[in-house]
Amino acid sequence: MTRGLLAGLAAALLLTACTAASPASSRTDLVVFAASSLNPTFATLGSEFEANHPGVSVKFSFDGSAALVDQLKAGAPADVFAAADKANMDKASTAGLIGATPVQFTTNVLTLIVPKGNPAGITGLDASLGGKKLVICADGVPCGSATRKLAAAVGVTLTPVSEETKVTDVRTKVESGQADAGIVYVSDAKASLGKVETLPIAGADKARNAYLIGTVKAATHATLAAEFVTLVTGERGQQVLKAAGFGG
Repeated sequence: MTRGLLAGLAAALLLTACTAASPASSRTDLVVFAASSLNPTFATLGSEFEANHPGVSVKFSFDGSAALVDQLKAGAPADVFAAADKANMDKASTAGLIGATPVQFTTNVLTLIVPKGNPAGITGLDASLGGKKLVICADGVPCGSATRKLAAAVGVTLTPVSEETKVTDVRTKVESGQADAGIVYVSDAKASLGKVETLPIAGADKARNAYLIGTVKAATHATLAAEFVTLVTGERGQQVLKAAGFGG
């Protein structure tokens, strides 16, 4: 084989390698900050968004709403922010972090969950919790603020053994048996896929949380961000959210 032919083959291989690599290098990452209770619902919508936007990859950061606001304040890059309550969205807006006016896209209410079989014999948000290992969300976290509001409304004093910064952490502790009971959103109870038992709380609607979504002012991909918000607030987004237990 001549040197010329070898050089030609090498050039062709290099060109092929560059061509194969170009699609990956041209992908666009849309970064969405979302309350932990929105996972896996938003993950489903993210996959559908990617399918309808070739070359776009939706990257999620799921965490407590308060923690996400702190990250945005610290300069963390994001295109969309979805909060589990109005208070944390207001904090982000007041700090000048949100672009277009945020919109409410769903609601959620609290419920009591216990491990399968309810070994501690919990009967509800009542005296049966006395001396039991109850886990709730920390104050300032949307589910924590709602928990305290609900407890005050129904006249119950809670004595949790642990307060978590994410509602999904409360659910995990109950699923694993580390806690006798936990207070989470209805959507989180449903997301456990039968790993816990649910005990509805009378008067839960007195502490209903409103979820808001908006584009981030410093968004790198403002147009795509607005389109994702439209997906969430539109008919398809509402179908997915309702199926997951939101809207209560």
